[in-house]
Amino acid sequence: MIQAGRIRNFSIISHVDHGKSTLSDRILELTHAVDAREMREQFLDSMELERERGITIKAQNVRVHWRDHVLHLIDTPGHVDFGYEVSRSLAACEGVVLLVDASQGIEAQTLANCYLALEHDLEIVAALNKIDLPAADPDRYAGEIEQVLGLPAEGILRISAKTGEGVVELLDEIVSRIPAPRGDAAAPLRALVFDSYYDQYRGVVNAVRVVEGTLRSRSRVRLFQAGSTHEVEEIGIRSPRNEPVDELGPGEVGYLIAGIKAVGEARVGETVTEAARPATEPLEGYQDPKPMVFCGLYPLDGDELPDLRDALEKLQLSDASITFEPETSAALGVGFRCGYLGLLHMDIARERLEREFGLSLIATAPSVEYVAHLTNGSSQRVDNPSAMPAPQQLESIEEPILALTIITPSEYTGTVMDLCQARRGVLGKMQYLSPERLELIYTVPLAEVVVDFFDQLKSRTKGYASLDYEPAGYQPDDLVKVDVLLNGAPVDAFSSIVHKSRSLDYGRKMTAKLRELIPRQLFDVPIQAAIGGRIIARETVKAKRKDVLAKCYGGDITRKRKLLDKQREGKRRMKSIGRVEIPQEAFISALRLEE
Repeated sequence: MIQAGRIRNFSIISHVDHGKSTLSDRILELTHAVDAREMREQFLDSMELERERGITIKAQNVRVHWRDHVLHLIDTPGHVDFGYEVSRSLAACEGVVLLVDASQGIEAQTLANCYLALEHDLEIVAALNKIDLPAADPDRYAGEIEQVLGLPAEGILRISAKTGEGVVELLDEIVSRIPAPRGDAAAPLRALVFDSYYDQYRGVVNAVRVVEGTLRSRSRVRLFQAGSTHEVEEIGIRSPRNEPVDELGPGEVGYLIAGIKAVGEARVGETVTEAARPATEPLEGYQDPKPMVFCGLYPLDGDELPDLRDALEKLQLSDASITFEPETSAALGVGFRCGYLGLLHMDIARERLEREFGLSLIATAPSVEYVAHLTNGSSQRVDNPSAMPAPQQLESIEEPILALTIITPSEYTGTVMDLCQARRGVLGKMQYLSPERLELIYTVPLAEVVVDFFDQLKSRTKGYASLDYEPAGYQPDDLVKVDVLLNGAPVDAFSSIVHKSRSLDYGRKMTAKLRELIPRQLFDVPIQAAIGGRIIARETVKAKRKDVLAKCYGGDITRKRKLLDKQREGKRRMKSIGRVEIPQEAFISALRLEE
């Protein structure tokens, strides 16, 4: 067991792409945790998807040694959709390294993550990264950090995570400024589970931070919330390879394998205690994150439904912010309604299900959770447009609102405000961080942000603007449900809730797109967009036509008429009983309408 006074637990936080993973690489090199031959870029980003996209999705922890101290480093994601991963990591730390790009300055996520660290009452060591870039201006941005965050400019370190310049001084600052963890080794055991994943050979593997007491190998432990008891098979540390140890004392971070096979038992935020001498109070866990974006996930092959359920349970273990429940669609069969923290989160989760579990999936269009107030005085939450009550039963619909913080160079102020107003945004506050940079705070409906707001913001500001958001409650608006009817029958997968002013445009786009995608049948197929009983747009897929007059040369005109009437009657009978077959590709393409 290591003395608590020699331990430092810290996390690296910053805006996306400001160099967290690169700094982690340099720390691993300088502390000789990884052999030079094995070193590669983004060493802690173990997921193939993280390497491809160049972003961190999962927080990773590693133990390194520096000047007779033990440092537990947790590398966190920077993207706004993975803020929940950051808040979980901070609960296992006493301090943070706040990284700011010396060529870009404070961005929206820098502020959000800094406020998170202050809420957890953590010591903040600020560092300006990328000082080796020609565009770096560390003095100017140190002044900006002092003005906006109140951290003294002279205490801000100047480093280059790429070349290693200043990283030694940063490690010394971590040792001297971040406090050692406190905890009584003789007290009853209390350890916090801050991350989990599923290993097909060993069951659930938990990342734990021991707060009090001692976690010993081969002891029996009890999980507070689940109420179950397990024998510890192995405890260990990541350095960055897994190394088994006999015990973990207060302040130590490691992993725990206790033969837990039920995926729902060892949830993130769980408190682990000894079965023989249990603690009386569990640790304060995490608030359950509220999903903001919902979509249906359906297997291409109906037989894969049990595999999809297992895959979702295992994914939920490593990413507790995903929610799912079964749902049925007349068009797509049986699947799951899944909730996510944002659109990137949804995209990553779907891709992980397809890659890690070998599934082929159809995802319906993303929607948000509305509150429908009914004429009988009751209200209900609706996260699937097809479940929205009929217009005659509705009193009003409330939609979720976001408070957006946008930081942009001042020359793009007009184009950013234009984008926000086009998305029904209301300006709340506007202030200059410096003569060249501006902070805008808007309230915007979540449904307007969810699809392509971030991409539009980046393209209109040449990539210089940054965005952070948080939920800001609900507000009523003039919203309607647009149904799509094929041959008179509604197709629930294509239903959508849109603002009344945009409903006509949405209906026309959707019907035009489906006309291209649905193959011709032996009868005319009307494609209609409707609000309640009112049709607002229509397209027709014309029927295939056989030339029944091919053999009819010359002769009486009545003979030709008789053949044409016979063909027309057959088409009418077929239309009354025929079903329109919609190919899977049509679903996938039509649901990407907004893209």
